[in-house]
Amino acid sequence: QVQLVESGGGSVQPGGSLRLSCAASGTIFSINNMGWYRQAPGKRREWVATISRGGSTNYADSVKGRFTISRDNAKNTVFLQMNSLKPEDTAVYLCIAGLQVSGSGLFSDYWGQGTQVTVSS
Repeated sequence: QVQLVESGGGSVQPGGSLRLSCAASGTIFSINNMGWYRQAPGKRREWVATISRGGSTNYADSVKGRFTISRDNAKNTVFLQMNSLKPEDTAVYLCIAGLQVSGSGLFSDYWGQGTQVTVSS
């Protein structure tokens, strides 16, 4: 059984910052890419950022220069530091991990349940 649990969401004023965390637990043998998506009410799920096991990162244009993704491989955890937040960043943020369950030869994507981020004055 594998679980991804996000934390760190909340409400913040425009220009503020939040740091999201997502910890993967369970019978995990290996994790490749980890990342973040977001989904605002009435909108499609949107990719935000990805980080490889080796630390290479990619960002959506809408967050480049404001968000920073990082990970702690020893703790199977990925982070998203969000600075200069805007109202349009308001969404449920979900983490994703491409991982291999112990005893399985296949990598599959696992999702967290999401954490709400609200940016409003």
